Amino acid sequence: MLSAAGASLFCSGDNVFISSAFAQTAPAAAAGGDMQSSLMSMLPLVLMFVVLYFVMIRPQMKRQKEHRSMIEALAKGDEVATSGGLIGRVTKLGDSYVSVEVANGVEVQLQRSAVVQVLPKGTVK
Repeated sequence: MLSAAGASLFCSGDNVFISSAFAQTAPAAAAGGDMQSSLMSMLPLVLMFVVLYFVMIRPQMKRQKEHRSMIEALAKGDEVATSGGLIGRVTKLGDSYVSVEVANGVEVQLQRSAVVQVLPKGTVK
């Protein structure tokens, strides 16, 4: 049996016990700083979320907004590239579909969301 700062420590093999009087007074002394320490422990989580928002979420939302406005601005005669790699000229526009001429006399009907880029005029020959 050892005595250190009013607490008795009992050691028997692998078991280590601290007297109940010492164990009960420890949380009462730390209760004042408990709220502050819990807020400080959440700070890294909050900071990680803020960084994720500005690095990943916000730029993705901006890209989606630009893509949506590009698709809404499609017009007959625009030259486009699709997500499948096709390049052609828009011939017909529907609410959710667009017809693209990929070669003379060859038209493909695609979803508007498949258009990934509007190309400069004269790209498709």
